[in-house]
Formats: sequence, structure tokens, C-alpha cells
Amino acid sequence: MTRSDFESHVMVLGWINIGLSALFFLIGLFAFFFLTGIGFMIEDPEGSRILSFVGLAAGVFLIALSIPGLFAGYGLLKQRVWGRVLAIVVAVLDLFNIPIGTAIGIYALWVLTEDNAAEYFGQLTE
Repeated sequence: MTRSDFESHVMVLGWINIGLSALFFLIGLFAFFFLTGIGFMIEDPEGSRILSFVGLAAGVFLIALSIPGLFAGYGLLKQRVWGRVLAIVVAVLDLFNIPIGTAIGIYALWVLTEDNAAEYFGQLTE
């Protein structure tokens, strides 16, 4: 793969990480506010506690999953070594998100484990 092709793949991968992570972040915020809001509006005290807990847990879980992808995308766009390493970790975790995450994870691992990757991200090649 030529250097310009590799740069294009890294840029696309960075924006994919940022876009999908931002989407998960927004879904997490929506789940938190929607479910906890419904929990506060219903009359049943037990149902209110359950919905509030589920909203809090789902929101925190989705937001926590989105943060590494946001940082990985930023690191890839800025050509940081830590961005490559974090993006590889995020790609491995994406493999379990069937079917779209699996495809993105395979693509990310294909791009980030290329022979040109270490040189592109400024790592010493020996």
C-alpha cells in the first residue's frame, strides 16, 4: 500500500471511530435521560426505581464505551502513536459488535497492522 493510500485509510478510520463513538455517546445520553425521565413520571415506586436504575446503567455503559473510540479517532487523525495503540484495542473490542462493528474492527486491524503503520505513526522500526 502506498503512503497516500495509507494516509487515506487512517483518516477514514479516524473519522469512523469519532462518528460511531459520538453516536454511541448520544444514544447513551438519550437512554439516560429518557428512561430516568419516565422513571420519575410513573406512579409506581418500584417501577420508578427500576427504570431509573436501568437508565443510569445503560447511559453510563454506552458513554463509557464511546470515550475510548473518541480518543482513538482523535489520535489517529493527529498521527499519534498512542492513537494507533488505542485504535487497535478499540478494533479488537469492535469485533464483538456484530455485524457493523466486526467489519469496522477487521478494517481497522488491517489498516493499523500494515508494514507502513509504524513508520507513519513515528515509531522506530528495527
